[in-house]
Amino acid sequence: MSTANKLRLGVNIDHVATVRNARGGNTPDPLRAALLAEKAGADGITAHLREDRRHIGDADIEGLMEALSVPLNFEMAATEEMQAIALRHKPHAVCVVPEKREERTTEGGLDVAREENRLAHFIAPLSDAGCRVSIFIAADKRQIEAAHRIGAAVIELHTGAYCDAHAEGDFATRDAELESLREMSTFAHSLGLEVHAGHGLTYDTVQPIAEFPEVAELNIGHFLIGESIFRGLEPAIAEMRRLMDEARA
Repeated sequence: MSTANKLRLGVNIDHVATVRNARGGNTPDPLRAALLAEKAGADGITAHLREDRRHIGDADIEGLMEALSVPLNFEMAATEEMQAIALRHKPHAVCVVPEKREERTTEGGLDVAREENRLAHFIAPLSDAGCRVSIFIAADKRQIEAAHRIGAAVIELHTGAYCDAHAEGDFATRDAELESLREMSTFAHSLGLEVHAGHGLTYDTVQPIAEFPEVAELNIGHFLIGESIFRGLEPAIAEMRRLMDEARA
């Protein structure tokens, strides 16, 4: 496979920190997981510093910035606190996501169309600082157009509804969601946006998304951390990398 055609894999290490924080202390160490992910074929590391610090903490971000040789994708809510942290560290990429304190995980995409003016002003300093700004959104034409207008370089399409329908055996809904993701990947690419995708992807659901030629990167976390309990982190990531490469080829 040519380098130009390679689909990048970003590994989210948030839930290594979730396990650590369940008991307190220093283990398991998210930085160690990130370095193992690099070794296993990850092209980048994703970490979400939530306002409530429920998993990744400020020290984790500092450690990742110091130690990684692959890019860090810093997920964050559109708050002044998170903007200041991102501007201090200047990671390779920042992905702006919706965030609610009561949610277990990120629910749906950001409503860029409703908050277009605020988000345009929010991301401008990040872009000026050299960060590649991504917006996490649903596969919706209106949201994609708004993300383009505010000056985002990248969109990340939320694949959760597609993955949930597959897990529930609702294959009609799964196929409809997949087609929507396909169409919106093509549309976003036509606007000049780089297209990423993620949320809920597993070995069973990754290949149809990986086949989309417009998608440049997949970000996968919870499934890989869970699977690592049974097969080890490096083999779990290597298998995902294999499936992605097979689909893209």
